[in-house]
Amino acid sequence: MPWHLNLPPEMPLRFYIFHPQLRQSAADRRGDEGSLEIRGMGNISRCLLFLLLLQMCRYEQKEKASEQCFKTTIHSCGDCISSGQYCVWCKQLNFTKPGEQEAVRCDNRSQLMARGCLEHDIISPNNIYGVVRNQPLSDSFNKGAQQQEPIQLAPQEVKLELRPGMPHTFTLSFKRVEGYPVDLYYLMDLSYSMEDDLRNIKALGTELFSALKSITEHAQIGFGAFVDKTVLPFTNTNKKKLKKPCKETEKFCQPAFGYRHVLSMTADEKEFKRTVTSQDISGNLDVPEGSLDAMMQAAVCGDKIGWRNSSTRLIVLTTDAGFHMAGDGKLAGILEPNDMMCHMEDNINAKNNDLDYPSVGQLAMQLENNNIQPIFAVTKEVVDIYKKLSEMIPKSEVEELSPDSKNIVELIKRAYNRLSSKVTMTHDNLPANVRVTYTPICKNGESSRDNVGVCNDVGVGQEISFNVTVTADSCMKDQQFTISPLGIKDTLIVAISTNCDCSCDDSSDNNHIQCNNKGKVNCGICSCNPGFVGQKCECDVGKKDKSTLRASCRRDNGTECEGRGICVCGRCSCHPTETGTSYHGDFCECDDDHCEKFANKLCGGNGKCRCGTCNCNNGYEGSACHCKLSDDACRTPEQTVCNGRGTCKCSQCECRGGYQRPFCEFCYSCTDPCQTKQACIECLFHMGSLGKNCTAACKDSVKHKVVDMFTMTKKVCKLKDADSCWINFKMKQLVGEDKYQAEILKTRDCPQLPNIYAIVGGSIAGVALIGLLILLFIKMCIYFKDREEFKKFENEKAKSKWAEADNPLFKNATTTVENPTFTGE
Repeated sequence: MPWHLNLPPEMPLRFYIFHPQLRQSAADRRGDEGSLEIRGMGNISRCLLFLLLLQMCRYEQKEKASEQCFKTTIHSCGDCISSGQYCVWCKQLNFTKPGEQEAVRCDNRSQLMARGCLEHDIISPNNIYGVVRNQPLSDSFNKGAQQQEPIQLAPQEVKLELRPGMPHTFTLSFKRVEGYPVDLYYLMDLSYSMEDDLRNIKALGTELFSALKSITEHAQIGFGAFVDKTVLPFTNTNKKKLKKPCKETEKFCQPAFGYRHVLSMTADEKEFKRTVTSQDISGNLDVPEGSLDAMMQAAVCGDKIGWRNSSTRLIVLTTDAGFHMAGDGKLAGILEPNDMMCHMEDNINAKNNDLDYPSVGQLAMQLENNNIQPIFAVTKEVVDIYKKLSEMIPKSEVEELSPDSKNIVELIKRAYNRLSSKVTMTHDNLPANVRVTYTPICKNGESSRDNVGVCNDVGVGQEISFNVTVTADSCMKDQQFTISPLGIKDTLIVAISTNCDCSCDDSSDNNHIQCNNKGKVNCGICSCNPGFVGQKCECDVGKKDKSTLRASCRRDNGTECEGRGICVCGRCSCHPTETGTSYHGDFCECDDDHCEKFANKLCGGNGKCRCGTCNCNNGYEGSACHCKLSDDACRTPEQTVCNGRGTCKCSQCECRGGYQRPFCEFCYSCTDPCQTKQACIECLFHMGSLGKNCTAACKDSVKHKVVDMFTMTKKVCKLKDADSCWINFKMKQLVGEDKYQAEILKTRDCPQLPNIYAIVGGSIAGVALIGLLILLFIKMCIYFKDREEFKKFENEKAKSKWAEADNPLFKNATTTVENPTFTGE
């Protein structure tokens, strides 16, 4: 007997049958309707069939689980279908039970049917897609067919009527036209350092035209030049230097200028050579040039440059220097920002010295708006700078220019091939609450990122496609936006609106029996006549005590309906909010507009606001749903979350007990465990010898090892035990709070007993030595005192003087008597 199994087309199925007694091989085939027939199967095959059925049930349950209806404030069928793509409305009469709110009519399809709603009473509007204009794609550019522009993008205009929250996908096709025209604007730096490059460009005009002709027969080329603003500090403003900013020895030098448009787009090779040959070099002071200023004017002055409507527009910028950008003009006192307007008069930027340089964002926007693709041909010294610039400008290329620009022709060909073979589909400014994603259908496609879809290596004449998915998250009126490939003028106009109303085919009876003959039915809900309220218009306001009714609308005897609604038949009928939603709750205490914001989006755009609290979508958390639900950022190298001392919230550890981020590893305010675990360590050290039980002292918080030598790199802790010995140990904190690994040295550092004899002998010897030293000190003092006195005596002695005289009291013992008359004869 054959077994038939109906499977969903998208559900994969693969199985193998091995049975030694099964002579007839199992044959399987899958038909157009997804049926699988299995024949010649024994008990094992029946088991396999049971497993397949079980897998199908799990698949269906998974699908149902994903179809959840996240309801907001529901007052009508329109409110319901605006809540999400899986929310449907049951218009069945008598569906609600007594006391139930009409909001129970809004749920997903399976839940409503489980509650008894019939299939034909379920209201669920679908998306409506229509093609307004769809001209066939062109194969080649035909200039002679009444100048008809080629079509590279189809369709050209569509109309979408979307249900809020329900995405719709349609296919957009693109085909590169053979022989598509190319407009190349050669924008050259004519500062003095580019003198040799200018000479070579004058000689390479023929090769440049030949290269363009090899790409397409419909090629045009223009020429422009730039230096910098003619004000200090960018250019020497001396009158003589303004007329000739080059060296005195330079014969051919034109006056200083900012940007000059030299030649509009032309297919005349001779005119190009003649115009370029007439150009001379110029100069300025600083190294950066006004290249962004020149590119801005070349982009916005389309009528003067001569850009064609149907052409690939290229600007080839050649320079050997960096660039000035917004803000640099302040150095010259230029404060007015760039206005992104054309100011070309007599082929010169008339407001060169009045407006600041453009920002990179301004230039990128104007290049994209005018479908211009820049090629930066720059010397080796500044290649890295322009590569960074290219990352911020879509559809741009950077090539290294030789010092004399001889490789410019080959450079342009390479860059053009890369630009033209890469198709980047994107859109302009979207209406509020509209999302667009792209899925490329090509060999070398890149997944949707940054609101673009990319196909690489697209050849001429090759047709590629993109699946475009559009989602409107809320109700909106008729609006539109455009989708186009970057650098190409072809666009798709998308007119978008939303279907937020229900078509319920209600009875026209204004006094319906369902409403007690006092109102009409609107999608299963009674719309009561004036003077009556209630689910079935059962409440006659005029027959009831108004004070009693109003008292039931006050919470805790406060304001009636919190001042956000009116009391109708004892129930609050809430007013709408400023954003168009309604207050809700039994007392209108809730609204869905005042939740925390992140990145200027309610609930970060990743959740729904419910009564002032964000209900985050799956995979997000946080008070503003601004964090992805993941603990990867909180994991340590050991793969623990916050070291077991905290919880991971918003990709950050919320630590307990004073531990610090990022991974709750350190606690600088906590008491050192060397102090708090001393009793435990002492108990563990003596546990083996004394048989102690350390459960009370340690509380299972320390795992220990008694070792001969430390293996940990932590600091050494010391503990004096009851024997006045020092126990040395080290501690390392484990995962979790108050969990440690300890290493305890097996040997203690115990002090030795004092030597009494040495102490007494030393004391005596010390006293004797001190006495001897005192005596010596006294002796030395006396010695030095005597020595000083003796020296003083010697000095006095040396200063004394003695006079020779006779003592008048002295009488000599010998008396000599002389005879006066004795003559000696």
